[in-house]
Amino acid sequence: MRQARARDTVGRAILRRLPLLGTVLGLALGVWLVVTHDLQAVADAFGRIGPLGLVGIVLVRGIVVALCGIAWARLLRGLAGVEAGAFLILRFVREGINVLLPVASVGGDVVGGRLLTFWGVAGALAAASILVDMLMQVATQGLFALLGVGLLTRVGGGTAEALTAWTAGALAVTAVIVAAFFAVQRSGAARALVRRSVDRMRRWAGAAVTPRDGAPGGVYAALDAIWATSRRRDLAAGFFLHLLAWGMGAVEIWIALACIGIAGVTWTEILVIEALSQAIKSAAFPVPSGLGVQEGGFVLLGGLFGLDPGTALALSLAKRVPDVVLGVPALVAWQMLEARRATVIPPV
Repeated sequence: MRQARARDTVGRAILRRLPLLGTVLGLALGVWLVVTHDLQAVADAFGRIGPLGLVGIVLVRGIVVALCGIAWARLLRGLAGVEAGAFLILRFVREGINVLLPVASVGGDVVGGRLLTFWGVAGALAAASILVDMLMQVATQGLFALLGVGLLTRVGGGTAEALTAWTAGALAVTAVIVAAFFAVQRSGAARALVRRSVDRMRRWAGAAVTPRDGAPGGVYAALDAIWATSRRRDLAAGFFLHLLAWGMGAVEIWIALACIGIAGVTWTEILVIEALSQAIKSAAFPVPSGLGVQEGGFVLLGGLFGLDPGTALALSLAKRVPDVVLGVPALVAWQMLEARRATVIPPV
């Protein structure tokens, strides 16, 4: 028994340190890529993007996150008396935590569900909305990556064929995961597991979980309410908004390339770079914000369309600027929400 407990303790310790280890390895990979591919060329390409280009990229990213926030709000339309502004704020918080803190890519989503209870949303309904929102996000990314694979098949060469095969395999695995995730949400096969997980989140949140605003009690009851047939229009709107958000990411690359002065890359090629770089980044989800992995993906994909490594790395760095510019205020907002909650409900 003691040995089993010791193994369990060691396993939990490893899992807690996995994001930190991923951060260190990702930073090392990113630094290695920049140093080994002519630092001056990277700096020159990034410098040509300029302040106006970076402002444009930040604005586009703000629109992307806002679209995701509206999609989340649509999932709870009519089920919770919370205005869309709250979802926008919390969606930025979710994004900021995921891209700036050494947590797995779902850490911000867990926090976002917890913070939603501060607006009086039942814990079960908040958790259910996060589950459905994450499912839509993964499913739409899979479709966007599938578009990238389809466009990539037009490119000849062994590298393109190998990348197409790898991405197709990854998409097949993603399809199985999405189908399983949907099945779990729509069936009672994992009720006990979900109930235990939600109980832990409730204890961590320390917030009341009594249903309010007509929210159904229990995670599965809340999931049933969100997936109700009568709400197909809201679900379809959320799905479309997520898909649009993935596509908007290509605009960031277009702005950067235009500022650098590269006009030979077509929109088809830009979509391939965006779709598959996001797929590569998501595949490395234990590495916070895909540090190093995103940069490697840009070098690989950019090379297919004639972009030198310096330019490809500059594109990746430009896409990280919004992570900081939007992420830091989001983290500040998170702490302000926590502080205000602590003053409203003092600890027992």
